[in-house]
Amino acid sequence: EELSTLGFIKRHENIILLGESGVGKTHLAIALAYKAVQHRYKVKFTTISELLNCANKAKKERKYENFLKSIVAPSVLVIDEIGYFNMSKEEANHFFQIISKRYEKSSTIFTSNLVFSKWVQVFAGDKIVTSAILDRVLHHSHVINIQGDSYRLKEKKQAGILSSDIYKFEAKSSNQSSQNSEVV
Repeated sequence: EELSTLGFIKRHENIILLGESGVGKTHLAIALAYKAVQHRYKVKFTTISELLNCANKAKKERKYENFLKSIVAPSVLVIDEIGYFNMSKEEANHFFQIISKRYEKSSTIFTSNLVFSKWVQVFAGDKIVTSAILDRVLHHSHVINIQGDSYRLKEKKQAGILSSDIYKFEAKSSNQSSQNSEVV
């Protein structure tokens, strides 16, 4: 409910929505982005894959600085699907540049199916880059761990077709004092 007031945008705070596939992370991110648009904030939605493809293309075309400016411009940037694929070292560095440019200037909403301790595998196994990214992402943030079964597979599970044990998502708690942690 607090997030629906959009105060996080004025304070340049991030939102991280964690949970397994199908629990509503993207749905919530889009709802918050839509509300921000209704309040006349500039918003951009992208998947991590699309974002990095644009970064790579801009680098090749020697338009990287313009790309970074365009990514910093929105008051809210939604980056969906962190954790669905592992990045190359160059892509991890692009992502760090994006996060660094937006840090304390605007809000970013992230969705991920991975707990933070597993993000290092996403960022090319680079602990230093991962640490630097998480430091900036978590500094002013609201972390929401959504637990439960996939809404998409609900009917299949009720019919006994799927075992729900393979869909359990267990997040490790974090001792980050500057973040708010909520379970939905």
